[in-house]
Amino acid sequence: MIVSTCHDSVNALSGLACGDGHAAPAPFDRAEWYALLAETGLVPLVAMAQDGDAHAALALTETHGRIAPLRNWYSFTWRQLAPPGERGDRLLAEIARQLKTRGHRVTLAPVPEEDGSASRLARAFRAAGWRVEVTLCDINHVLHLRGRSFAEYWADRPGRMRTTLKRKAKKVETRILESFDPQLWAAYEDIYAESWKPEEDFPAMLRSFAQAEGAAGRLRFGMAWHQGEPVAAQCWTVEGGTAFIHKLAHRESHRQLSAGTTLTAALFEHVIDRDRVGTIDFGTGDQPYKADWMEEIRPRYRIDCLAMGRARAWIDLARLAGRRLSEPDVPELAPAPLAG
Repeated sequence: MIVSTCHDSVNALSGLACGDGHAAPAPFDRAEWYALLAETGLVPLVAMAQDGDAHAALALTETHGRIAPLRNWYSFTWRQLAPPGERGDRLLAEIARQLKTRGHRVTLAPVPEEDGSASRLARAFRAAGWRVEVTLCDINHVLHLRGRSFAEYWADRPGRMRTTLKRKAKKVETRILESFDPQLWAAYEDIYAESWKPEEDFPAMLRSFAQAEGAAGRLRFGMAWHQGEPVAAQCWTVEGGTAFIHKLAHRESHRQLSAGTTLTAALFEHVIDRDRVGTIDFGTGDQPYKADWMEEIRPRYRIDCLAMGRARAWIDLARLAGRRLSEPDVPELAPAPLAG
C-alpha cells in the first residue's frame, strides 16, 4: 500500500535525495542542496510517497495555492527524486494526486529530458488527473568529451579563441584549487562586484556550497592574477564524471587581458586531463560565449499542471493561453505512454 505525506522541512529528504540509493546525477539533487535553499528563506513543501522500501519525493514550495520547485537561479535543473521504473512511476503519480489537496497549479522547471525526467513527471501528473502542458523554457550548453584529451578538444575550438589564448595567456598567472580558501573566495566576490554580471540575491548560499564542495573534494576553484592583482575567478565542481561550471567573472577594468579565456582554458584542461570527466555542463542560458566552448545543446522544459476542478485553475489556464499567443512558437514535449 502506498502511503503519501507532506513535510515542511527538508530534513525529510535525508538519505532519500539520491533516489533510493542511486547516485545523485547532479549537486542539485542532494538533500544538502535543498537545505541551503531553505536557509535563503524558501519554505519547503516536501511531498513524499512510500511503498514498502521504495520512496519518492518532490522538493517543492507553495504560495497561495501555486506550487513550484524548491530552487533558485543557482540550480541548473530540477527533477523528481524517485527510483527508476514502474514502481517509482506509481509513487510519483500518488504524489501528484496528493498535491491536489495543496494547490490548484503546479509549475515545474527547468526539467531535463535526457534522463526522461520531463516525460516521467508529465506522465505522473496526467495520471493523477491534472491538465498538463509541457513547453521548452530554456537550454543547456554541454560538452561530451568522448575520450578526447584537452589538446584534442582545443584543436577543434574556433581559431580566434586559440589565437587569443596564445597571445594573452602569458599576461596572467592562473591557479586551480580543490579546497576552499576564504581569502580567495573574498577576492572572487570582489571580482564579481566589478564584473558585468548582475548583483546576486544569495551570495552566502554559494559560499556555503563552495565550502561544502571543497570539504568533499569536489570543488575546482580557479583564479587568475595580473601583476599580483586578482582579475578573474571561476567556481566549478566535479562529480559523477561531470564538471559543472557554476560561476565565472572577470574585472571589466581588465577586460583587455582576456583573463577569463585563459582561466577557462586552464580549468577545461584540469577537469579533462586530470579529473578525466566525460561531460562539462555550462548550466542554463543561451549566452553566445557558451557556444564557443560547448558543442551540444540540451532542452529544459516547463511543466504546467492545472487542477481543473478548482476555479482558480481556469483563471491560470486563460493566462497560459495568453502566454502562448505572446511567445514565439516552442516545441511541445510528446508525453511518454503511462507506465502500467
